[in-house]
Amino acid sequence: MPLALLALAIGAFGIGTTEFVVMGLLPEVAAEFQVSIPAAGFLATGYALGVVLGAPLMTALGTRISRKRMLMILMGLFIVGNVVTAAAPVFEVMVVGRVIASLAHGAFFGIGAVVAADLVAPQKKAGAIALMFTGLTVANVVGVPVGTYVGQHAGWRVTFSLVAALGVLGLLGVARLVPEQPRAEGVRLRQEVAAFRNVQVLLAMAMTVLGFGGVFAAITYITPMMTETAGYSTSAVTWLLVLFGLGMVGGNLIGGRYADRRPTLMLAVSLGGLALVLALFTVTSHHKVAAAVTLVLIGAFGFATVPPLQKRVLDQAVDAPTLASAMNIGAFNLGNALAAWLGGLVIGAGLGYTAPNWVGAALAASALLLAFASSALERRTTAPSRLVATHAPEQAAVPEPRS
Repeated sequence: MPLALLALAIGAFGIGTTEFVVMGLLPEVAAEFQVSIPAAGFLATGYALGVVLGAPLMTALGTRISRKRMLMILMGLFIVGNVVTAAAPVFEVMVVGRVIASLAHGAFFGIGAVVAADLVAPQKKAGAIALMFTGLTVANVVGVPVGTYVGQHAGWRVTFSLVAALGVLGLLGVARLVPEQPRAEGVRLRQEVAAFRNVQVLLAMAMTVLGFGGVFAAITYITPMMTETAGYSTSAVTWLLVLFGLGMVGGNLIGGRYADRRPTLMLAVSLGGLALVLALFTVTSHHKVAAAVTLVLIGAFGFATVPPLQKRVLDQAVDAPTLASAMNIGAFNLGNALAAWLGGLVIGAGLGYTAPNWVGAALAASALLLAFASSALERRTTAPSRLVATHAPEQAAVPEPRS
């Protein structure tokens, strides 16, 4: 394994921790700022929307500098955002800090996925991407549970201060281990944008929004669901998040392994399984053991979709992959924001803490339908599908030399 993949995984670990840890601390934040749980959920929604906006913005700003330097700048922005979050005097400032940190998220994973794929042979791309995303999944086994425990016992501000320190470690890892990769000659922002005329790229991103939205419909409000419905104590949420993280790690690695062999089948199985377990969660969330098992399965099926979807975007936008890759990370978080918002709506409507599971099941099932449509379209065409058929193809980019 190239050491650069380890550096990318370290950065992913820090980003994954800050993204997910807030879900285990919603009651503490809501209590301190005297806001409702659905209102506190905007910390997840606001972060996700910041990722969606930051992915194209930061990627566009980074087109004129090397990928390594841009990754370092993004980690610096991540550190600043978490410091602001930890020191926030009022809820609104905390939201601002979350958004600042989130601006780095999409571009880091997007550019990082391109770097990871470029470090290995073509037949190992999905596996390399999965290794980078292992940092994100391991964050849910170690970073998020530890951060939740610390936040519940020492205060949530301490948690986000530690997350900022993780950002410093990630910055040092990128600076030390990631090789210099100059910006590919001949690739311009216009060419990057042109990739979005490919119907398959748009379909993959829509699957990302809906499929990953299914995961977050359930997970955003996991603390009140497990304490109020399943009957767990607040302290038990820590190890429940460990179980969810273990499912994520396993699903991500399995998805990376089989996405290089049978990507279409891997995507269909993972999305179908996700829709099923989310629907079952409305029942199993009333029973402690069944709820814990279901959490593992949600993590596994949800993150098994990540490598095949990210690889599909890179394959379809092969001439200019950076912006498309970053935008697909934004799509993951658009699904996060959509699910957190819809979950808050159904809870606020008095339907109970299990209602978001039905929302998630519907979103995942919709993504599965899009996967079937994408596969059918691919079988009928021999060339990449374009929204504007008469548009002349862009000039191919000069391949970037491998490090």
